[in-house]
Amino acid sequence: MNWTDEGALYSQIGLFLREDLGRGDLTSQAILARNTRARGRFVAGETMIVAGLEAAEEVFLTLDSQQQLEAFVSDGEQVEAGKLIARVVGFADVLLAGERVALNLIQHLSGVATMTNHLVQAVAGTRSQVVDSREATPGLRMLERYAVSLGGGSNGRFGLDDGVVITSNHSVMSGGLAAAVKTAKEKLGHLYKIAVEVSDEAEVTHAIENGADNLILQNVSVEDARPLIKRARELSDKISIECGGGVTIETAPAFAEAGVDLLSINTLDSHAPHVSFKLSAF
Repeated sequence: MNWTDEGALYSQIGLFLREDLGRGDLTSQAILARNTRARGRFVAGETMIVAGLEAAEEVFLTLDSQQQLEAFVSDGEQVEAGKLIARVVGFADVLLAGERVALNLIQHLSGVATMTNHLVQAVAGTRSQVVDSREATPGLRMLERYAVSLGGGSNGRFGLDDGVVITSNHSVMSGGLAAAVKTAKEKLGHLYKIAVEVSDEAEVTHAIENGADNLILQNVSVEDARPLIKRARELSDKISIECGGGVTIETAPAFAEAGVDLLSINTLDSHAPHVSFKLSAF
């Protein structure tokens, strides 16, 4: 696993555990004898791309450095329902204390990876790439981006310091789209690419004529996107076109066929469905 910041991952998992544990697991304290040993199995409830096993392992290691999680598959691997994914062995109270956080992470991240893979397959053979966005779950952005890559997608900008995107609000606050693009180009120079949200052919024209490198069509239908893409291609054969917001597995092929380079799917992140997983003692 190649983390952007491994220390940040460990810190976040510590926060997740503190949020869930509070002052301690009252149930386990009340009914379990001290140093009771136990084993648990992670089992897939449906076909999926597995993601988050290493994060789940870190949950248990944060609680007890001696706790062992043995994985039988790797992150990024596709498995069928009923597949034994991993086994955890150690103290019973540690297993139960980390169970919910570990499951939440694996379920959510596997959902992100699986959804990504479905979208990638839907536009296979076209020029379109599936990318994530900043519409990510607070505290989980790094993990969700990792899951997107496991599903075959690509990563967009990580944060506001990772690229220039002029939105409609930027345009309104800075005297108009053309002025915003021109000013950004002059101040930042050739090292930074400029992405601009556009909503009509006039904005497409202004953005390209003032040096935009990437156009973003946000929350538009395929029918509304087609003339904007056509106009952009007439003005520049180098411009990159991205569609974001409202793109689904059902509509992705049509956007790809219309000539979109990047499909930014918000459901990859905070809106991806959890897949079915369970952790059972044995």
